[in-house]
Amino acid sequence: MDWTAIGTVVASVALLLGCLLTLVAAVGLLRLSDLLARMHTTAKPQVLGVVLSLVAVGAALQRSSDIATLVAIAAFQLLTVPVAAHVVGRAAYRTGQVDPTVLDHDDLADTLAEEERSAG
Repeated sequence: MDWTAIGTVVASVALLLGCLLTLVAAVGLLRLSDLLARMHTTAKPQVLGVVLSLVAVGAALQRSSDIATLVAIAAFQLLTVPVAAHVVGRAAYRTGQVDPTVLDHDDLADTLAEEERSAG
């Protein structure tokens, strides 16, 4: 088996898995009712789906300049999406869109109460 055939098989499997995870994220976004659950389902499987799709493109192209670009894209996705999800969740909590009774442990309430005490 030569490298081209192996690259084609890896690209096919990675693209199929990437599309499946992206589909799972889309269905979760539509079906889940809670904001935090929707945020979780869009952040985690979507990033892995994008990374797997980038692996598929890299396996199909097999040029070092293309692979370097795809690695940079994957790194930016892995760095920015969790931070953005955290910021959205924190903003939703602060604006009252999250019901604190559904949380198992609420660290942010303690932090906000401490900030209010020190400010006032």
